[in-house]
Amino acid sequence: MAVRLPRPHRMDVYIAVAGLLGGLLLWGLGLSTRTAHDGIVVFEGYWWVLPPLVVTAGCEALRSTMPRTALLVGWAALTLETMTRGSLLTVLMFTDLVYAAVLYGPPTTARRVPWIAGLATVAFTVVPLAAFRKPDALLIGLVVGLVSLMPAATGWIVRNHRDAAEAARLRAEQTALLAEMDRTQAVVSERARMARELHDMVANHLSAIAIHSTAALSLDDPDTSKEALGVIRENSVEGLAEMRRLIGILRDAGDDTEPAAAPTLDGIGSLVEGARTNGLDATLDADHGDALPAPVELAAYRIVQESLTNALKHASPGRVTVALRQLDGSLTIAVTSPFGDRDGPSAPGSGAGLVGIRERVALLGGTFEAGPESSGHGKIWSVRVSLPAADGEPV
Repeated sequence: MAVRLPRPHRMDVYIAVAGLLGGLLLWGLGLSTRTAHDGIVVFEGYWWVLPPLVVTAGCEALRSTMPRTALLVGWAALTLETMTRGSLLTVLMFTDLVYAAVLYGPPTTARRVPWIAGLATVAFTVVPLAAFRKPDALLIGLVVGLVSLMPAATGWIVRNHRDAAEAARLRAEQTALLAEMDRTQAVVSERARMARELHDMVANHLSAIAIHSTAALSLDDPDTSKEALGVIRENSVEGLAEMRRLIGILRDAGDDTEPAAAPTLDGIGSLVEGARTNGLDATLDADHGDALPAPVELAAYRIVQESLTNALKHASPGRVTVALRQLDGSLTIAVTSPFGDRDGPSAPGSGAGLVGIRERVALLGGTFEAGPESSGHGKIWSVRVSLPAADGEPV
C-alpha cells in the first residue's frame, strides 16, 4: 500500500519558491559565502551550490507538514553546502527549518532541537578555539549559534506563547460552557420554583371551589347552594388576588411600583381560618417567637397551605391540626388529618403537592416525612417537616 504524503501548505510553498528564486538569483550573479581558495571548499565548481539549494528549498515546502523530516534532510543539505562555495539563501532557509521544527514538530522534537543546537554551539566554540588557539575561532561558534540555536530558541518561545494562547482559549470555552450550563440550570430551577408557587397558591382555592360546587350541584337545597356559592366566591377572589401577586412579581414593574410582600408565618392563622370556612375542622398551635429568614417563612407558609389543601381533598371527616414549633435553631411543622375514605364530594389530586413540599424542604436543607400513622383516635395522615431557622443560603 502506497504511503500518501501530506499536502504542503500554500504558504510553505510560497516560502520555498521565494528561497529557491533568491538562491538562483545569487547564483546567477556569482555571489557566494566562500571562495575557491578557502580550505574547506571541496567542490570548487560553482554549480555544486545548486543541489543543496534545491534540496533545502524542497524541505521548506514541508516545513509545517513534516517538520522533523524536513530538518534532517535540510541538515544533510547544509552539510554538503559547507563543502561548496555556499549560498546565503541555503543557510537562511535552514535556519527557518530549525525554527519550524521546534514550532510545528511533536513535543519531543520541540524539546530536543534547542538542546542539540545549544550543545552544537558550545562544541563548535570550544573545539576550534582549543585546536587553533586563535580568537578568530570563536566566529565559528557564533555562526553555528546564529544558524541553529537562535532560531531554535525563537521557535521555542513562539510555541510556548501559542500553547498558552490555546490553553487560554480552551479555558474560555470551558468557562462559557459552564456559564451556559449554570444559566440553563438556573432557568430550570426558576421554572420549578414558579411551578411550586403557582400550584401552592391556586390549588387550595380551586380545590375548595371544586368541592363546594359539587356539593351545590348534588344537593337540591337553596340554603346549602347559597352557602356554597359564597364559599366559591370567596375562594375565587382570594385565588385571583394571589395570582395577581405572582404575576406582579414576574412582570417587569416600574420603579414606582413596590413589590408585593411575600407570605409570612403571620398569615398561617388566615390559612387555618380559610380551611374552617371550606369545611375543615382545623386547629392551629403555633409557637415561633423569634424572627425567621424570609425563605423559611415562605416555605413554612406554603407547606401548611399545601397540607391543608391535601386535607381538604382527601381527608375523612375529623380534626385537622396544624402545629409549629421553633426550637434549637429549627422550625418544625406538623399537620395531621384523619386518614380514610372521604364522605361526600372530593377534589381530584395529582400528587404534585407532596413533590412540591419535598422540593422546598430540600432547597433549605431540611427534613420531610409524610405518610399514615396510628394514633389513639385511629389512623391519621401526617406531614412532618423540619426547617433550619438560622440565616443562611439555601443548599
